[in-house]
Amino acid sequence: MKAFAHHFAFEFRTGIRNKQLLLMNYLLPLGFYLMMGFVIAQISPDFQRTLIPSMVVFSAMVATVLGMPDPLVRARENGIFRSYKITGIPSISILVIPALTTVLHLVIVSMIIAVSAPLFFDSPLPVNWLGFVMVFIAMALSLTGISVLIAVIASSSRMVILWSQLVFIPTMMLGGITFPIDFLPNAARKIAQLLPSTHAMNAFKWTMGQETAFTPWGSITVLAISGLLAFTLAVYLFSWESRNTEHRGHHTLALLVLLPFLAGILLPS
Repeated sequence: MKAFAHHFAFEFRTGIRNKQLLLMNYLLPLGFYLMMGFVIAQISPDFQRTLIPSMVVFSAMVATVLGMPDPLVRARENGIFRSYKITGIPSISILVIPALTTVLHLVIVSMIIAVSAPLFFDSPLPVNWLGFVMVFIAMALSLTGISVLIAVIASSSRMVILWSQLVFIPTMMLGGITFPIDFLPNAARKIAQLLPSTHAMNAFKWTMGQETAFTPWGSITVLAISGLLAFTLAVYLFSWESRNTEHRGHHTLALLVLLPFLAGILLPS
């Protein structure tokens, strides 16, 4: 437990001192939040009503999908995981501790957004704070799980960029952050339900007292199951070294993380 606490504290400090992680955890999410608040929220009252959940989801996407995988892959490439193995640190700690520290940074950013948005932009606060926290936990579990899974299956830093953008770009276009998925045609709406951000936004709308596109409890369930499945697959497919040719399973098994989202397409409206 003492070693776990030291590792956790080290990773948390790294998230502030490392320029790349500082950008992903704080500067980019808060900068984008201010831009959207001062520009888009003043133009569109509908976006103003969902500013807090939209920016929390965006911050989570940046901190996890864009920020988490690359340091893990670089650590594996530099042989750091090998030294962890020698000292007896289990693989699950290597994957879970960065996820926990990232979530802690995300909590701080989300609190800044929740406190400042009503003051600066007249954005409404959630009407169901307990539900908001529940959705936040489910979203964080899903996104951190998917992020560590990307890190495990990515063969290099270049592949990290490819896999991360494969999740991030559709999220910005279809994930409900900038406009409701109700505006999408039926085919695009079904594709959007394969994205964790869509389910996070749908469930967050419920906590804001707004109409949802489909059942919010279904979205929470999809997020939670996908996160648990992603972490399980990441631990199973984990490799201590980049050149390790011995794998317990083929990396295509990572596609199993899509199963909860495929089931989510069937959620009733």
